[in-house]
Amino acid sequence: MIRRIVHIDEEKCNGCGLCAQACHESAIGMVNGKAKLLRDDYCDGLGDCLPACPAGAISFIEREAAAYDEAAVLENKKKKAAAAHQAPAGGCPGTRMRQMNRRSEETAQEGENTSSAAPVTSQLSNWPVQIKLAPIKAPYFDQAKLLIAADCTAYAYGNFHKDFVKGKVTLIGCPKLDDCDYSEKLTEIIAANDIKSVTLVRMEVPCCGGLEQAAIKALKNSGKFIPWQVVTISIDGKILD
Repeated sequence: MIRRIVHIDEEKCNGCGLCAQACHESAIGMVNGKAKLLRDDYCDGLGDCLPACPAGAISFIEREAAAYDEAAVLENKKKKAAAAHQAPAGGCPGTRMRQMNRRSEETAQEGENTSSAAPVTSQLSNWPVQIKLAPIKAPYFDQAKLLIAADCTAYAYGNFHKDFVKGKVTLIGCPKLDDCDYSEKLTEIIAANDIKSVTLVRMEVPCCGGLEQAAIKALKNSGKFIPWQVVTISIDGKILD
């Protein structure tokens, strides 16, 4: 049958995997570092993948294709849900979930270098950190103190790792650059995991208000009562509240 179906320009595709993550039917997958339409009958032609592509590699065409098979899609979703704890966060190898044991690293370094010139150690304990790439469910979210931060804050505030990242699971984003509402993804993460607290770190600039509002909305929509706080950083690197 002739119908509307996704078309992927492999020359433009940068292999980020966001379209594969956005495709709820799993019609799109990553093959040799490029997005590929895996099955015509999984593509419903509605276009959830289209706005997710930062490279403009996705469009829709009218061509001969198998009819959309909702039953097959639902069966595939069941299989994926059963193996979700083993799956990477996205198609790109760089988005695969990782957990770093910073406590053991700190113990090993004790006494090795006590001079004032000792290098600053990263306190990041999870990967990926971008809200858009983060998995909904991950072992490091269990009993986690969640840090949701505007990405500029780490550059403006010198002791960001020591004062904010240490001991927390970090998620970052910029609502102005991503031009999206993070609240849905954050709601899913908070609802699906046992989060102990939420700290939001934002810049004083108005566009960071979108991140704060998304976090507040997510906390409300999750149906959970979780302690939370907002910390605002000035452009010159001071904590304002």
